[in-house]
This record gives sequence, C-alpha cells and structure tokens, in this order.
Amino acid sequence: MGTIAVHEFIALDGVYEDPSWTFEYGFDPKMGETLGAITGASTAILLGRTTYEMFAPAWSTRTVEDDPGAPFFNDTDKYVVASTEPAVEWGPSTRLSYSRDAILGLKEGTDGIVYVSGSGTLVRALLRDGLVDDLHLFVYPVARGTGAHLFEDAGAPTRLTLKEHEVYDNGVVHLNYGPA
Repeated sequence: MGTIAVHEFIALDGVYEDPSWTFEYGFDPKMGETLGAITGASTAILLGRTTYEMFAPAWSTRTVEDDPGAPFFNDTDKYVVASTEPAVEWGPSTRLSYSRDAILGLKEGTDGIVYVSGSGTLVRALLRDGLVDDLHLFVYPVARGTGAHLFEDAGAPTRLTLKEHEVYDNGVVHLNYGPA
C-alpha cells in the first residue's frame, strides 16, 4: 500500500497561496536534496485541477537539462482531482472525483509514495479525512498577512506528530509531520 506525501511552501502565518513570494529567499540546494528524496521515492503524483493546470505548461516542456525534476513530473502517472476534465493535457494522467474511498483506492493500488504539491483545497480534504502520511512544510520566515491559508479557520483540529526537521541557510525550516 502506498503513502501520501504532501509538499507545501508556506509562510509563518499559514499562507501558501501563489508561492512566488518565496523567490526572494532563494532556493537552498539542501532544499532541492530534500525534495529530490521525496520525489525520488514517489511513484505517482496527485494534484488538484488548478495546480495541475498551472504545473502542466511549466513542466511539460522542461528537460532534465533544464531541471533534474523534469522527468519525474513529466513521466510519472498523475491523478487529477477534478469534477471536470482539466483544460490541458500533460503526460500520463487520470481524472478522479474526490472521495475518501477513491483516495484510499489510489493508495492501495500504488506501490510507493503518492506525491502532492500545492493543491490546497485537495490537501485540506486529505488532512480532514486522515489520508496524509507525510506533511512536508517548508516554512518561510515571513508572515504574509493575506492569502489563502493551508488550514481552515472553522475546521476541526488537525493533530500531527513531528517526524523530522531541518533548517536551511536561507532561513526556511522543513518540518515533516505525520499523523498523531
């Protein structure tokens, strides 16, 4: 049975929306090593429709020479949670309607890690339904003040256990949480 590993870039106040604000901090090479270890162990990608439609044009034309992560994103089977077909096509992909049972079926049918990036609405549902095995938060030393937050204001408490952590030279902290 597979596991679900979520990766999010997030501000101190929980804002994850439009992570272009992370660029001013640079990308520490050790962050790349951490993300490479996560994606290297992954055998499937699960994305929400909006993230899928944003990632497709950004990744589909990249080669390994452009970015070492390109083969993973382009060649790995992608599962897109959407009520309608995505507006773009990108590599091997399958549309899923969200339900706890559908995601459990994906986990059961996957040998390895199902990687999730961005996809805030999907991630909130996965957390609510207790389906996230590893929540990799890359916390940036800034409070954004406005923007979509990863955790819902009116939601039930989400209890997690810290599995590992790492501090990077650019001030970003990687926190890997699992279910409590």
